Amino acid sequence: MQLYRARFQGTAEYRSRVWDVLTQFFEQWISPDAAVLDLGCGYCEFINKVHCKQKFGMDLNPDSVRFAETAAVFEQDCSQLWPLNTGSLDVVFTSNFFEHLPSKATLENTLVQARRCLRPGGRLIAMGPNVRLVPGSYWDFFDHYIPLTERSLVEVLAKVGFETERCEGRFMPYTTVGKVQYPSVAMRAYLHFPLAWKIWGKQFLVVARKPL
Repeated sequence: MQLYRARFQGTAEYRSRVWDVLTQFFEQWISPDAAVLDLGCGYCEFINKVHCKQKFGMDLNPDSVRFAETAAVFEQDCSQLWPLNTGSLDVVFTSNFFEHLPSKATLENTLVQARRCLRPGGRLIAMGPNVRLVPGSYWDFFDHYIPLTERSLVEVLAKVGFETERCEGRFMPYTTVGKVQYPSVAMRAYLHFPLAWKIWGKQFLVVARKPL
């Protein structure tokens, strides 16, 4: 946990502005009456901001409970049984988390739990660094373990029973850590101009559904 505190020191205000914009973008897949779990919720920037009926988070970081405003946070290994009923969630959201899992088996078990807890038609929304586009700098972060692309994620999602609804190999820039802090208006314009993704996008976006 010390890694995260050092990595994001002094960026809380900027990250909050980034998530104001990103959350509004992701809400196109989230209804106001949805039950949402933020997987790898970290400092709860997304789950605190999203407009939905029920909020949950999951993270081994003990700081997550402290930062959650209204979400119930489960401090546990995400590859083990989730303390939620089958079909009790509408959306599982995760950002820059899968690459931190220790193995592909852990990722697969995590996706099995996500599928179990989602209702039929429920969605998994995942974004993360695309190793095909950042082959060297991907390993600049000590806690990156699994190299993923949008294609490998779609493949394992299909293996555990998801149907891919949207797949973007290029979505957001790689990282905001140590980068220029852009104004919110620029971030909104970027998200609404997919041609820009093809230039600066280094992260994938995958939206998948549990079959009806």
